[in-house]
Amino acid sequence: MNQHSKPRVAVVFGGRSSEHAISCVTAGSVLAAIDREQYDVVPIGIATDGRWVLESGDPDRLRITSPEQLPSVDGARATIALAPDRASTSLVVTEPSQPPRTLGDVDVVFPLLHGPWGEDGTIQGMLEMAGVRYVGAGVLASAVSMDKAYMKVLLTAAGLPVMPSVNVTSRQWAADAAECRTRAGEIGYPLFVKPARGGSSIGISKVHDASELDDAIELALREDPKVLVEAAAEGAREVECGVLQALDGTPETSLPAELRVGGGHEFYDFAAKYLPGEHTEVDIPADLPDEVAASLRALAVRAFEAVGCEGLARVDFFVFPDGSLVVNEINTMPGFTPTSMYPQMWAASGVDYPALVDRLIRLALARDTGLR
Repeated sequence: MNQHSKPRVAVVFGGRSSEHAISCVTAGSVLAAIDREQYDVVPIGIATDGRWVLESGDPDRLRITSPEQLPSVDGARATIALAPDRASTSLVVTEPSQPPRTLGDVDVVFPLLHGPWGEDGTIQGMLEMAGVRYVGAGVLASAVSMDKAYMKVLLTAAGLPVMPSVNVTSRQWAADAAECRTRAGEIGYPLFVKPARGGSSIGISKVHDASELDDAIELALREDPKVLVEAAAEGAREVECGVLQALDGTPETSLPAELRVGGGHEFYDFAAKYLPGEHTEVDIPADLPDEVAASLRALAVRAFEAVGCEGLARVDFFVFPDGSLVVNEINTMPGFTPTSMYPQMWAASGVDYPALVDRLIRLALARDTGLR
């Protein structure tokens, strides 16, 4: 613990992925919610070029005001880094024409990064090496859950239902596009093409027939050299469930929530998720038979434990008309604004946004780094 009377929390956001702006929005909400009477807060932004800077922490600057005005980290601010000493967790600030100065030790990092170079185990590995506690899943769970292809392998091995899919890499596409088309077509249309390690619906296409496949694969490959081609869950409802560990480590589940996308959106794309004025509706709790809701919540815990999650996760499901369930994916750092699904589900379940943030910080402070 640092020498201050309050635990010091470094909120890390931004990053190099295409979800940079969404990470900034998430951070703005968390920074506004952290109880400054309980915690000393240091906002750390990672610019799109990978530079770590001491950010202002102004929540208003980190909001989406329009599709053309997405927030971003100011890479021109003073750079910041952990001290290069395994025995120290001190933050060192460097500014032009000024000697380096220290901000003191960090007790816990709240990594609010979405996508590659953050949500995928990379920052978790760095923090493990530095011996710094952090909120959320560890290296393996973060990496597996970020990579939808490997997530499916692991969930299938654990006996959990997933949608049929095939993988297409940039090398395979360049070497034999016809063979890739054949494998994709065997799944049957319609289908979805998505970056295997992406999020926020960036680079995702719904493909209705073979004529749309090439463009969809090319779009996804611009985001990730590995692409997932997956059967569409036609006729299914999209229902999500939050998992949150109690302070003793027991995973608890929220009330499930159903997404109903309107406004001309064929699926839950980026605009439907994040832009103001869209027509996505949320039902919390989802209108499900009691036995289906109970099964869904039990499957959410099984998925959480199958990948070795810690802290929090949002588990997304397809619910078919006969009540059968399929796990769509796991998000180890789900959207985390007060209007995002995960906080909304927990608010409806009796844990409001400030309490949710506090629970996650306390869980991280109680957990050591290393093997556990």
